[in-house]
Amino acid sequence: MTPEQVAALSANGEAMSETLELKRSTRLRKEGAQSACAMLNHKGGYVLFGVEDDGRVIGQEIGNRTIEEVTQELRVIEPPVFPAIESVLLDNGLSVIVVTVHAGQNRPYSYRGRAFRRFGNTDRVMSREEYNQVLLERMHNEQRWENHYAEGWSAADLDLTELQRMVGESILRGRLDDPGSREPDDLLRGLGLVKDGRLLRAAPVLFGERERVEAELTQCLLRVARFRGIDRTEFHDSRQFYGNAFDLFRQAERYLRENLPIAGRIVPNLFERVDDPLYPLEALREALANAICHRDYTIGGGSVAIGIYDDRLEVTSSGSLHFGLTPEQLFAPHESLPWNPLIARVFYRRGIIEEWGRGTIKIAELTSSAGLPQPEIEDLAGSVTVRFRPGRYVPLQRVRLDITERQQAILVLLDTAPSGLALREIIARLPEPGTERQVREDLATLRTLNLALPFGHGRGARWRRL
Repeated sequence: MTPEQVAALSANGEAMSETLELKRSTRLRKEGAQSACAMLNHKGGYVLFGVEDDGRVIGQEIGNRTIEEVTQELRVIEPPVFPAIESVLLDNGLSVIVVTVHAGQNRPYSYRGRAFRRFGNTDRVMSREEYNQVLLERMHNEQRWENHYAEGWSAADLDLTELQRMVGESILRGRLDDPGSREPDDLLRGLGLVKDGRLLRAAPVLFGERERVEAELTQCLLRVARFRGIDRTEFHDSRQFYGNAFDLFRQAERYLRENLPIAGRIVPNLFERVDDPLYPLEALREALANAICHRDYTIGGGSVAIGIYDDRLEVTSSGSLHFGLTPEQLFAPHESLPWNPLIARVFYRRGIIEEWGRGTIKIAELTSSAGLPQPEIEDLAGSVTVRFRPGRYVPLQRVRLDITERQQAILVLLDTAPSGLALREIIARLPEPGTERQVREDLATLRTLNLALPFGHGRGARWRRL
């Protein structure tokens, strides 16, 4: 690194920098080693000795043992690491010591018995929960639930029709070379679902016969429900399905098509109301695929769940976010780090997942194109929920009492007119207008239910949706 590069790196100081720590001299080498430990557990970065906190490059004298003392302090970090250390000579005859730290491959790292993590420009001691989570993620690369042996399972216990269908689709999409064989063992081996001649757990999750999956893999469960209102107090329909991942994906799609709320909208120059699904099916498919591929299969009572409410739709899966990802980061470009890469790879080859690392970004794009707000992602209490909200009115199934079709039509009209509509405008625009008295009674009912409210008085009053 040159003096110019040091100056450029330090120019803005370390304020709010996760990847830069500035120390006035190596007398602060213990604090510098602590920061190096925190960076190893995060994104990596640079620790510079001979630079003020505000970014002024001052340098320091380098003695015979200066570099060695910094090296010895870094060796206190466990497991052992060997970051690059270099001395950069400045024009004033002093030097800056630059320690370059890459994101560690054997996290969590600890310094003097404590594990640190970088938060903004500060180092924070990891909680026990954070430490165990990072340790689990490190072990996950080699010892995942999905790549353990599926004890007692063989190719005869799988849905071979589903397996061959998947391979055929993958070849047509150019995501799998033709193996030249349709023997189940050859196909499974080619998909990486066999090790030492034995099936891995990912195989029955993907292709297991329904009866045996229900008996032995109870976490391969899809729960679906259509609730009345906006909570779980009362439901219109509730079902459970067991089966392999492809079967559950199809069941979920079918349920959505049959139960997805319909939203009405008025199109200029058309006399009829146009009804569309409230949420774009492609976005829901993407959320379902993510839930199946990223969920935690170690939870015996876990599942993927779809909840349809009058004011939202939720797709929930067992498990938490991993690898330091937050709900906010999922809507920005991010590295693809599937918790179950074997399962995710098969879904990708089948064409259910289109691009690595873009699932949540694609969901946001699809909902935005449909005029809906960006979905919410919640990581709470051992589950991840993707929540879709409507961008326009959806006729409610039940709001303390049933509302009529004409009352629903009035709500559709009000939803398309943010500034409100006068009584005469409502009567004129209704597809099947009633008498003025009937419409007044309808509006009074909607006001009682807190669904519509008049603004103004007398004939100048305008009704708006709440």
